[in-house]
Amino acid sequence: MAAAWPTRPAVPEVVAAQLLGVLWFVSVTTGPWGAAASGGEETLKCEDLKVGQFHISLTLFTYICKDPKINDATQEPVNCTNYTAHVPCFPAPNITCKDFNGNETHFTGNEVGFLKSISCRNVNGYSYKVAVALSLFLGWLGADRFYLGYPALGLLKFCTVGFCGIGSLIDFILISMQIVGPSDGSSYIIDYYGTRLTRLSITNETFRKTQLYP
Repeated sequence: MAAAWPTRPAVPEVVAAQLLGVLWFVSVTTGPWGAAASGGEETLKCEDLKVGQFHISLTLFTYICKDPKINDATQEPVNCTNYTAHVPCFPAPNITCKDFNGNETHFTGNEVGFLKSISCRNVNGYSYKVAVALSLFLGWLGADRFYLGYPALGLLKFCTVGFCGIGSLIDFILISMQIVGPSDGSSYIIDYYGTRLTRLSITNETFRKTQLYP
């Protein structure tokens, strides 16, 4: 009887074995947190780190930022200045990068690496809830327009009983949709984690040109 030739492993089994080998190599080189500093290369600034960024040497950089501390009166971050606030960010353990002072630091996960900028709004004491309530119940007397800083329109609504009710209804819709805001250009005070409307506009950054195909 002819001798049986040794059978070759199935292709899926070979691929699986190779994949396990690659995963083992990555886990050994990057450590238990999946993050390690690359040796022999220029140290990055901490603010240049990106979540889930893979370096050429299979190094994974990651960080986490804290939620901003909210001012109860303004419902905006406490350090909001010129529509910008900052939150502290912590690089993951075993990351080496330059902190906001320019010092090369090996992080353990508890040190602040950099401050990340977030957007915030300029408010000046005008509450969205108060404006909507005044427009709903006293809009026919112009109370909403007086509150928002439009005394002429408020007086006109008062003398015409809210333009016979039509003007009151229109103002209620405009204020509810946050189309009409305070006269000084500031924003309404709205719960930071509540429902807000954001106006979208086309700028040089958001405009997308038509794709040209050959």
